Amino acid sequence: MIVSKAMLWQRQRLQRIREWENTRRFPDFIDESAISGTLTENRRPSREAVLDIVEKARAHATTGELLSPAEVAALTHVDDPELWESIFETADWIKQTVYGNRIVLFAPLYVSSTCVNNCAYCGFRSTNSAVIRRDLTIPELQEEVRVLVNAGHKRLIMVYGESPDNDYRYICDTVAAAYRVKDGFGEIRRANINAPPLSVEEFRAVRSVGIGTYQVFQETYHRPTYRAVHPEGTLKGEYDWRLFSLHRAQEAGIDDVAIGVLFGLYDWRFELLGLLHHAMALEKEFGVGPHTISYPRLEPATNTPLASRSPWLVADEDFAKIVAIIRLMCPYTGSILTAREPAELRRKVIRKGGVSQMDAGSRIAVGGYGRMNEEHQPDRQQFLLSDTRSLDDFIYDLCQDGYLPSFCTAGYREGRTGANFMPLAKHATVKNFCIANGILSFEEYLQDYASPRVQQIGRQKVIPRYLKWLEENIPPLAGRVQGNLNRVREEAQRDLHF
Repeated sequence: MIVSKAMLWQRQRLQRIREWENTRRFPDFIDESAISGTLTENRRPSREAVLDIVEKARAHATTGELLSPAEVAALTHVDDPELWESIFETADWIKQTVYGNRIVLFAPLYVSSTCVNNCAYCGFRSTNSAVIRRDLTIPELQEEVRVLVNAGHKRLIMVYGESPDNDYRYICDTVAAAYRVKDGFGEIRRANINAPPLSVEEFRAVRSVGIGTYQVFQETYHRPTYRAVHPEGTLKGEYDWRLFSLHRAQEAGIDDVAIGVLFGLYDWRFELLGLLHHAMALEKEFGVGPHTISYPRLEPATNTPLASRSPWLVADEDFAKIVAIIRLMCPYTGSILTAREPAELRRKVIRKGGVSQMDAGSRIAVGGYGRMNEEHQPDRQQFLLSDTRSLDDFIYDLCQDGYLPSFCTAGYREGRTGANFMPLAKHATVKNFCIANGILSFEEYLQDYASPRVQQIGRQKVIPRYLKWLEENIPPLAGRVQGNLNRVREEAQRDLHF
């Protein structure tokens, strides 16, 4: 009965998807032959040409301009270690210029794992009998959220499968339920979404419950590979429906959207140009590029051979290059480095790649936060996680490395999204808000959740360092931040922001 229900739902939905594809008004923006040609034509860049591209990327930090496909293609073919050091240094400089030296923290919350799709690389694929599938009930979801807010989290990325039981109505219900959780000072202030593509009408419904950024990753922009790993006749097998999903989200009024690919399915150089063309298409159509770019790599998953046998697996050295090139090619975007990666590699790539957002204290089993003592539950996970440090341990390491941990969600709730956000990011003034609000949100963590060692390093080193930065660069704002800090500490006020 359940199988029949899912099959009927998928058949009806597939018909509507193909009707949309046959009448879509947006021009195609992925041309495989053109991308391959661009890579071939720029496979031997001179040292002078690379240095010119690097300097151009620096200039773009305060204009928000994108590098061209030819320029990005040239960077992917650099093999001089000295030039790579220049690229890495520039990636960090651009990130510092645009966002400051802060790292925004969030937690992934896997809400459902039932899925009608059969993606070859995914532990949750429909034919994988080795994985236990479930959708959280509202009480179960709220218990997961309660664990997260009691650790100090304020921002989620809620992750969903695709089935009739976790459609857009389920997304709306679970997001609303997450926002209702209040436990002392604990609350979720922003719920971002990673979920399947929706219609414009469905996107409007999801927008109405106050979601943050909507992520849909293309997985691979290379159509032959896409067809090979996403079987025909499944919902995810429809390349164009997925490719233009964030166009529909923008049409529905969701002005913060996020792109990404799953590196390891095809040539990473091709995928980087695919990301660039996607960003260019969104800017051309709506004047608003991607709010964030993610770059997950294939990771081992239960009973999923492709995840470890793909001929396109990305080595750590190339992964660091990918992250840095993304920062140079799209200076204004948030750059998300996830706990898929090992702790030590993350620590290195933050600086080399100009990373701005990271998850911490993560569990990716459905219901996993209720069993925090278990680092891995392979039969309930989409893939295996590498960095399982607690949120507090992660923050301590950030502080030791000189970063400002930030739980800020103020920009979204103050209307700094979409077309209102882009000028701030593109002209490198958003960091003024980022540093000020990051200080205040970090102080909340120190007051309410931090261990003694994090309290010590936070109050003695981190907050004084960033207050000094404000005093040196924006003196009037520094005084206002200090005043709000006092209210957080002495009057137990919370959620003070600019």
